[in-house]
Amino acid sequence: MNIVVCVKYVPDAQAERTFNASDSTTDRVNVDGLLSELDEYAVEEALKIVEAGEGEVTVLTIGPDNASDAIKKALQMGADKGVHVIDDAIHGSDALATSLLLAKAIEKIGRPDLVITGMSSTDGIMGVVPTMLAERLGLPAVTFASELTVGAGSVSARRDGDVASQTIEATLPALVSVTDQINEPRYPSFKGIMAAKKKTVDTWSLADLGVSAAEVGLDAAWTKVTSFEARPPRAKGTIVKDEGDGGAKLAGFLAERKFI
Repeated sequence: MNIVVCVKYVPDAQAERTFNASDSTTDRVNVDGLLSELDEYAVEEALKIVEAGEGEVTVLTIGPDNASDAIKKALQMGADKGVHVIDDAIHGSDALATSLLLAKAIEKIGRPDLVITGMSSTDGIMGVVPTMLAERLGLPAVTFASELTVGAGSVSARRDGDVASQTIEATLPALVSVTDQINEPRYPSFKGIMAAKKKTVDTWSLADLGVSAAEVGLDAAWTKVTSFEARPPRAKGTIVKDEGDGGAKLAGFLAERKFI
């Protein structure tokens, strides 16, 4: 079972995140980053599938130089090898361009039995990329899997909704996106950290994928951030003294601001 896991390097949610002043894109260089938490579930699920049988797990990411840290974390968890697509022309790419690059990279890796992704990214929350990618690869998409079973030539997933659970089946090869309910990602062991240093990570450019710079990047994006400004500091709150009419004062305060 050969599996490709698509992962993303995202700004740390605990860091001070901002945009680039030059083009209003997310600053991914001058901020601490890490492997997207939701992608850790995808890596873990791929490892569990391979460990139950045989095969290998390839981790694929797109991004600037420091996006290699996302691959490194996945390799430390146990993935076998990595692919990093990096090119200055990719900067500012939207979901359509991202799915194109991922599809071209997967085709270059060699058609796997299974492609696994997280349900979305923790920065842009762009949950449409897995389905776009499946369409480009001509694969059935099994999305939002809370439980996954891989059989001989097929995959079955449980999708939990608000009022019911569904079972979705597809023939292999297929693409699956998983939720944060599917497993508990492992922590890299010391042995895994040391072993990751010897694993192969290929670096590919747009030319390697046969993709034109005109197809990706900010100029090709369908949407752009036109302006941004820092959130104003939190204002001092209003203290309502209860002198027997605290409830009425509170209700009036909320009504004035149209909260009630």
